[in-house]
Amino acid sequence: MDPNYYKLIQEQTRRHFLQGSLTGIGSMALTSMLQDHAPADSPSRRAEPLSVWHSHHAPKAKRMIFLHMVGGPPHLDLWDYKPELVRRTGQDCPEQFLKGRKFAFTSGTPKLLGTSHRFSQHGRSGTWISDALPYLSGIADELTVIRSMTSDQFNHAPAELFLYTGSPRMGRPALGSWLVYGLGTENRDLPGFVVLISSGLNPSAGKTVWGSGFLSSVYQGVQCRSGGDPVLYVSDPPGMNRDTRRASLNALRTLNEQQLHVSGSDETRSRISQYELAFRMQMSVPEVMDISRESATTLEMYGATPGEASFANNCLLARRLVEQGVRYVQLFDWGWDFHGTNPAEDVREGLTKKCATVDKSTAALIMDLKQRGLLEDTLIVWGGEFGRTPFREGRTAKSDVMGRDHYPDCFTMMMAGGGTKPGITYGATDELGFQVADSPVGIHDLQATLLHLMGFNHERLTYHYQGRDFRLTDVHGQVISGLLA
Repeated sequence: MDPNYYKLIQEQTRRHFLQGSLTGIGSMALTSMLQDHAPADSPSRRAEPLSVWHSHHAPKAKRMIFLHMVGGPPHLDLWDYKPELVRRTGQDCPEQFLKGRKFAFTSGTPKLLGTSHRFSQHGRSGTWISDALPYLSGIADELTVIRSMTSDQFNHAPAELFLYTGSPRMGRPALGSWLVYGLGTENRDLPGFVVLISSGLNPSAGKTVWGSGFLSSVYQGVQCRSGGDPVLYVSDPPGMNRDTRRASLNALRTLNEQQLHVSGSDETRSRISQYELAFRMQMSVPEVMDISRESATTLEMYGATPGEASFANNCLLARRLVEQGVRYVQLFDWGWDFHGTNPAEDVREGLTKKCATVDKSTAALIMDLKQRGLLEDTLIVWGGEFGRTPFREGRTAKSDVMGRDHYPDCFTMMMAGGGTKPGITYGATDELGFQVADSPVGIHDLQATLLHLMGFNHERLTYHYQGRDFRLTDVHGQVISGLLA
């Protein structure tokens, strides 16, 4: 920006300012009176970007844990029982479900594939769940199962972006960033948005699914690790003690504040906030990330082992983090892309083995939160970016290994706690699992519902950028009242 502009601003007196104001002191007084109800991007909020802020209505949930099974879990083998599909296994897929359609790795006429897993009803709710999820089956009455999810993205990266940012293209803030932007964080010594990775790989869309997009970078997710330094580059380098680090940060703060005085840049303000948070995290993060402080009973309940990088450890860490005031915790677990290209991707034994790494710890997380009185205001979400086809994946159709292709038209997600209605199954697909037959829930509908549970009207949680107001749900989405307690 033109340096003369800053000079002009600096030369303005109070009289110039008040004379140039459209409504003068009356406007300033009104702003002060309404400060408690100011929008999340108001100047008073920008001065302390991570401070606790007000939602639009009384929230059912104060915090959220999202468990993402990266790759798209085969819902027809886990949550959505289709006896007719089982009966017709091996038959040609009906033409009406293929005409005009493109699939990621299947062409021609594939063969229908029913599940080989045994389904049964569980709990007072009678929820149908596969034998691949024995622990979650045991707490069926705590679960809210959505069988009518639908997306319009059938490749991993765009589908992941769509799920978290509301758009299949890069550049928009993730769900966790919107929540911290809107609500702030309850613990100034910890990030408001924490990311944990298991099974060794990031999601296909990379770190954009926990990025802040056009929001200030202070709202982006902070990736933590189960082993070694919990957060990279936060520890002091050799030869620098805490007093020296404090002195260096004081000097940096002075320089940044001088720059802020000149530019008024939100990113400069964010930089100041992030340096200070990193300094406080040096003490707070190692303590909260040390699961060896947990009892042997708790470690066994989760199947967690201190020092390992596992989904079980991350579930226990998620509980510890939300217990300490972290607003949003995102767990990504790689390895749910069940194409059948190798035995680990077989929807029979391979799926059973993969489920064994998450089933026990997911159920433990839900019940541990309940025992501690935290489940009622902690929202748990479990699922992937899309589902899997009711037919065999084309590349492996003649293989001894059975797999399924990507399928966005219908899939299943599960929720628990945080104001959701427990012990219900919402929506349904047709008898072969090709289409939503009742109560469809689109990605934007899911986002609107999650924001509603966290206290937001999804149409009002906005950020003005490049001439328009953006929101997580774009110009779509409705709250699904049937999912609410």
